[in-house]
Amino acid sequence: MRIHLVVLGAICLSALAAAQTAEELVAKNLQAKGGLDNIKAIKTLRMSGRMQQDGFTASVGQESQAPDLLRQTFTIQGMTAVQAYDGANAWQISPFQGRKDPELMGEDDSRELIEQADFYGPLVAYKEKGNTIEYLGHDTVDGDDVFRLKVTLKNGDIYYYYLDPDTFIEIRIEKQQFIRGSVRESVTDLGSYKKVNGVYFPFSIESGPKRDPSQRSKITIEKIEANVQVNDSDFKMPAASSPAKPAAEPKR
Repeated sequence: MRIHLVVLGAICLSALAAAQTAEELVAKNLQAKGGLDNIKAIKTLRMSGRMQQDGFTASVGQESQAPDLLRQTFTIQGMTAVQAYDGANAWQISPFQGRKDPELMGEDDSRELIEQADFYGPLVAYKEKGNTIEYLGHDTVDGDDVFRLKVTLKNGDIYYYYLDPDTFIEIRIEKQQFIRGSVRESVTDLGSYKKVNGVYFPFSIESGPKRDPSQRSKITIEKIEANVQVNDSDFKMPAASSPAKPAAEPKR
């Protein structure tokens, strides 16, 4: 009985130490980015840049507003695709697929967008959001030592944060999204961090399927503006364009 209690106590202490380490890593990460006060002082963001994939280049843009409004644009050859989330509904305009009117996105397609709409990310106020964190020890990214942090979202999806041991800022995020019994895995590499309004943001983002690096795209951010004026209506799905009225027949 005494042995069992000792073992149980050791397990509890080990779990507590791991939880404290995870919390410390989150705190160091947020502090390294600029501190929680500076992070929360930002209420809106506007980003613009270019995306490269499979030999073509497109212009990309994003507007976001706390706590969970998001609008993303993708422009190539004069046509612009839109995906947005207004805090309740995700919608899109897909001219490249022949659909120029706005339409609601399905649950599977909107999952990634809705998670991206979390303005401050899953680490800020993670307990209030229902997320849990776990420190998984050391790992490597491209041969470099990193800290590995597991973040489980309230909906069950899992993010693995790989933190630089010197700066405590994430250089890679791997995602596991569980959709209708299947697992969707992706990886995002982050770099070229620069300060905007006292907070570090990545200006180089390379992402795509975990198991197929050839399908990954690279986004180079050219400009980030914080606390700019944005219109709430931009995040709302506009009404579909009305069909043209038939020409009136001449009077007889």
